[in-house]
Amino acid sequence: MIPVLDLSRPDQALAPELGAAFRDTGFVALTGHGVPAATIDSLYAAANGFFDLSMSEKQKVKRPSPDQNRGFIAYGEETLARLGGGQTPPDHKEIFSIGPFDLPDTPYYTSPAAYPSFASNRWPDHPAALQPAMRAYWQAVTSLAQRTLGIASLALGLPADYFAAITDRHISMLRLICYPPYDRAPEEGQLRAGVHTDLNMLTFVHANSDTGGLEVRARDGSWIAPPATPDLFVVNVGDILMRWTNELWVSTPHRVANPPTGWAERRISVPFFFQANYDTVVECLPSCLPAGGAPKYPPVTVGAYRAERFAKTAG
Repeated sequence: MIPVLDLSRPDQALAPELGAAFRDTGFVALTGHGVPAATIDSLYAAANGFFDLSMSEKQKVKRPSPDQNRGFIAYGEETLARLGGGQTPPDHKEIFSIGPFDLPDTPYYTSPAAYPSFASNRWPDHPAALQPAMRAYWQAVTSLAQRTLGIASLALGLPADYFAAITDRHISMLRLICYPPYDRAPEEGQLRAGVHTDLNMLTFVHANSDTGGLEVRARDGSWIAPPATPDLFVVNVGDILMRWTNELWVSTPHRVANPPTGWAERRISVPFFFQANYDTVVECLPSCLPAGGAPKYPPVTVGAYRAERFAKTAG
């Protein structure tokens, strides 16, 4: 089972429970999160409006290059199983993706080292509500991510603001993912999203349906489905946070399953991939290194790790 935590409780009380969840399953579900229902509803309405557009209209804001997670990504252009070295048919989905916005015109954001972390977003002309809806959602879930990271810091025996200085210019990504109905039987090994782990710090997922939805691989190899309700976010540890904690916390393989045969409804999922500043060096936290132990991973910058991993997913 995926634990459910109510964020209306104090952070100090939540910290040991969050730490246990990240240690045991790598996943947790959050209620009482403070993201307004109206913000979520507006985002889904705008997302449906975008994915209702013709392919030619959506392609006007297509991703400019495989290393930029910006704009529209059509069916056939992403295979998440490649993140872990696997190979399957392409994921059965379409994507609209944005990164940070309202950026200063300073070298940190414009230098070659900043690419593609701060690449320009690509906004369609229609629906007009899409850009304000995504921007409002980004701000709301960023606040949720910062609070969750503070609770996580307490769980690691660190000050609550430990990660604040290295996430103040974060290179997070917000995706709208449309899983359309299958118009034919899936190819052998094809899923809505193949088995993978996330390469960021923490992922915050909201979805409008649990039919053919997220599944998490349990320690015994079985697949479990987290709850999916309108008042809940599912949060998981990504590879970067696993490296920081020297595998005290686990980045757990997960997938998006196919719906039942004959299912003819669109599913939309909204993952927010919270990631640290691109020049942050990720190395084992002192509180996660046992006496006489050694770090399991060499130091790496967030930007270098992201570029190497993400390039594998493009078609």
